[in-house]
Amino acid sequence: MRSLNRLLNPRSIAVVGGGTWCESVLKQCHAFGYTGQLTAVHPKRGEIAGFPAVSSLDQLNEVPDAIFVGVNRHATVEVIRQAAKLGAGGAVCFASGFREAAAELEDGANLQEKLVTAAGDMPILGPNCYGFINALETASLWPDQHGLAKVSSGVAIISQSSNIALNLTMQARGLPIAYIMTVGNQAQSGLSHIGEALLDDDRVTAIGLHIEGIDDLPSFEAFARKAWACGKPVVALKTGRSDQAQAATVSHTASIAGSSAGATALFNRLGIAEVQSLPVLLETLKLLHVHGPLKSARIASLSCSGGEASLMADLGLAHDVVFPNLTQTQSEGLRESLGPKVALANPLDYHTYIWGDTDAMTATFAAIMAGDLALGLVVLDFPREDRCDGAEWKKVIGSIEMAANLSNKPMGIVSSLVEALPETIAVDLIDRGLVPFSGMEEALAAIAAASNMSPPPADNVFTSPPLTNPATLSEHEAKRHLGAFGIRVPKSATAASPQEAAEVAEHIGVPIVLKGQGIAHKSEAGAVVLNLNSRKDVRLTAEKMPVRSFLVEEMVTGAQAELLIGIVRDPGHGYVLTIAAGGVLTELLQDGVSLTVPAGRSEIEKALAKLKISKVLAGYRGRPACDLPKILDTIMALQDYVQSGTVEEAEINPLLCGQDFAIAADALIRCGQNHDG
Repeated sequence: MRSLNRLLNPRSIAVVGGGTWCESVLKQCHAFGYTGQLTAVHPKRGEIAGFPAVSSLDQLNEVPDAIFVGVNRHATVEVIRQAAKLGAGGAVCFASGFREAAAELEDGANLQEKLVTAAGDMPILGPNCYGFINALETASLWPDQHGLAKVSSGVAIISQSSNIALNLTMQARGLPIAYIMTVGNQAQSGLSHIGEALLDDDRVTAIGLHIEGIDDLPSFEAFARKAWACGKPVVALKTGRSDQAQAATVSHTASIAGSSAGATALFNRLGIAEVQSLPVLLETLKLLHVHGPLKSARIASLSCSGGEASLMADLGLAHDVVFPNLTQTQSEGLRESLGPKVALANPLDYHTYIWGDTDAMTATFAAIMAGDLALGLVVLDFPREDRCDGAEWKKVIGSIEMAANLSNKPMGIVSSLVEALPETIAVDLIDRGLVPFSGMEEALAAIAAASNMSPPPADNVFTSPPLTNPATLSEHEAKRHLGAFGIRVPKSATAASPQEAAEVAEHIGVPIVLKGQGIAHKSEAGAVVLNLNSRKDVRLTAEKMPVRSFLVEEMVTGAQAELLIGIVRDPGHGYVLTIAAGGVLTELLQDGVSLTVPAGRSEIEKALAKLKISKVLAGYRGRPACDLPKILDTIMALQDYVQSGTVEEAEINPLLCGQDFAIAADALIRCGQNHDG
C-alpha cells in the first residue's frame, strides 16, 4: 500500500499552476502558519502571489513532499508523470474532466487511467477534488478559504464532496478538526486507504465520513477493523440513499433493501455509527472525540425548566434514547440537595432554588449520576455575549465538571438552540472533558448513534462478482434448490394444462393452492388461488388464469404469521439479508430489518425481535407462538444457499410460520446459469 505520510505531513509544498486557485493555495497555506518550504511552479512567471516561482518541478531545490496540481486536465497527467519520476511524496489533482465527466467527454475515463498510470507508486488525491488541510501541521493544499485553526489533536473528516468539506471547516461548534480530506474521483487513493493513513496519526481521535459510495468493500472493511483495533471510532453520513439500482431486481427484497438498508446493515456490522445529517455528524464527532462510544443510550437530563425537561423526554422517545426511572439512591441524593418542593423524575426539572449555589448544583448533578447511566446532560442555553452577562450561567460549568469527576461518568451540556452555545464556551467544555452539544435534537441523535457501536465480527462480509445475465428460476425450480439445503417447501408438481393440474391435485390431496407460472408477483396478477377443495375446482380455476403453465401445491394451514426472508447482492455493501413482515403485509407495513451476510444466529434472532410482527411470532393475545428455531434454521439455510454459488437474489415470501413449522410458500431466485443448488 502506498504510504501517504509525506503527502499528508509535508515539510515542503509545491504549487503547479498560476491561476486564481493556485494563488489561493499559496496565500491560504501561508496565512495558516505553514513553516515548511512553499514554492510555486510556472513556466513563464518568476513569482506567484508573492512567492518565488521556478519554471518546472525539476528546477526545485529539493523534491517536494506534496504538490498541488492546478493546471488543466491534460497538463495534469504530464505534471504527475514528472512528479512521480522525481520521487515526490504525493500530489493533489484539482482539475476535473476525468471519469466523473465520462458522459460529457469521450476521453474522460481514458484520461483518468492515464493519470493513474502516470502516478505509478506516487500517491495522488483526486482528480476533481479540493485537496486537504492538516490543522496539526498547518499544511493546506486547499484552493480556497477555510475556517480551521491549528489544533494539537482532533477528529479527521473525509468527504466525497469538496464543497461539503469546505462548509464543514466553517463550523463554530467547538469541534477540533485535525484533518479535512476530499477524495474526488478516488482514481488511485480511495476513502478507505486515506482513512487507514489517518488512523496512523496518534493525534487523530475519531474519523467522520461523508460517503456517496464506498470505494472498495474489502478495503473499507479493513479500514473499519483497523479503526476498532486503534480505538478510534468512525461515524458516517451516507448520501444518495434513495436511488440504488433497483430496476434490474424483481423481488420485494431489493426494493425494501436498496442502498439505504444495505449501507445501514454494513455500518452496523462494522461498528460504524451512522447519522443522517451534517449537524448530527458534527455533534457525534464531538461526543466521540471527548468520550468515545457510549456503553448504552441510557442517560439523565437536568434542566431548570419543565418545558425543557418535556422537550428532552419527547425527543428521546423519537431517537430511542432512554431516560431510566430514578433509583432510590438517586432520589435520596436529589431530595437532600433540592429539598421537598421539587418533583423528582428523569428528565429532571430541578427548578431555580439552587441556581447560583455551586455546592448544591454539584450535589444535584452528582446525585442523579449515581444511577446506571452512560451520560449525563445539563440543558443550558447561554445568554448572548454581545448584549448580556453570562457569569451566573458559567458557574454551572464548574458544578458539572465536579459532578463528572465525582461520579466518574461522562457529562455534557446541551443547548436547546444551536446559537445558544458559543464556540468559546464549547472549546472550554471540551478542554474540561465535557461534551458541548449544540441543539437538543442533534444531541440526542448523536447519543443514539454513539451508543449503537460494537466491534465487527470475525468473519468478513460475503461478496461475489456481479452476474452478467442472471436467470430467474421458476418457482418450482427455486423451491427445489431451497429444499436441497434443508428448507421445508410444500408438496408440489407442475402441470401444462388445466386437466393435468386437476390430476396432480388429486395426487397431492386437497386443499390445494394453484399458481400460474411465469409471473413474478402472482397475487397482484390474480395468478394465485387458495383453498381449492376438489379436482373440478382446480380445473375450472386453471382455465380462468391468464397462463397455461401451473404449479399445484398442498395448502399449508395453521400458519400464525408470514415473513419475508430475502437476500440480494448489493454492489456497494455485499449481500444484504432482509427479514420483514411477509405476504400482503410486505408493502403495507414496511416492517423490515436488514443485515449483511453472513449474519449469526443470535444476530438474526435479535433482528426478528425488532419487527412489529415479532409480537405475533411470540404468540399474541393467547395465540400459539411460532416455532422460532425452525424460522432461524430457514434463514441460516438461505444464507448457506446464497454463499454456495452464483446467486444474485433469493427470496422466500411468504415463509409461513406455525406452531411447529416454517414453510417456504413462495420463492424467487435469480442466479447464474450454472448454479444448480
